[in-house]
Amino acid sequence: MPAPDSTARVPPDRATLAPGSPGPRRPAVELPRGERATSPPSGPVCLVPDCAGAADADAPVALCTWHAAVSADWSSGADGVTDLLPTPCRLCGSRLGVRWPSGWLCAVCEWRHGEPIDDELPPPRIDVVYYLRFEDRIKIGTTARPRQRLAAIWHDELLAFEPGDRLLERRRHESFAAERFGRTEWFRRSPALDAHIASVAALHEDPWSAYALWTSEAIARRG
Repeated sequence: MPAPDSTARVPPDRATLAPGSPGPRRPAVELPRGERATSPPSGPVCLVPDCAGAADADAPVALCTWHAAVSADWSSGADGVTDLLPTPCRLCGSRLGVRWPSGWLCAVCEWRHGEPIDDELPPPRIDVVYYLRFEDRIKIGTTARPRQRLAAIWHDELLAFEPGDRLLERRRHESFAAERFGRTEWFRRSPALDAHIASVAALHEDPWSAYALWTSEAIARRG
């Protein structure tokens, strides 16, 4: 009759496996009969049923590392979600916001919701170069008051904004001098001009949203 086996197989540490997961499992460990295969955690144990993993003693809730990571991933699912702001943005008037653990940000200009604006200070100056289309012509101009300026110009479509003043406007006029109508700010459409406007527009889906963002950043910089 064969001698009894002097060793016993030890089940894998359950704390290393996802709950309900059948594998992969670590190889069984051979220990002499009579020795304890495992020892219970000396500190707090994960409160999830059927999980005996050790919990971090400093954690606010007794969870093992794996269950803590799952909980954090689930709770962060609402972060960065676009939703209606509790009240319209005080800076640009948008109703859309992005929710973060630290609070709401305006989805358009990224101003922190509820943060006060010093009404005694004048609004920051934001110079832009604008591209307007009227029929088959393009106007390239610059202004620090785009809403008032564009309201005074007959046009069919605002194509793009890019941040810049008269120096940038002059460079654009020089770049497309071959398409320019005399000494005006109007230009014939051409593949080169269309490609340039497309590249500028690609940086910002909506020109007015871009302008609101630049305004918000300027106010934040001056504190």
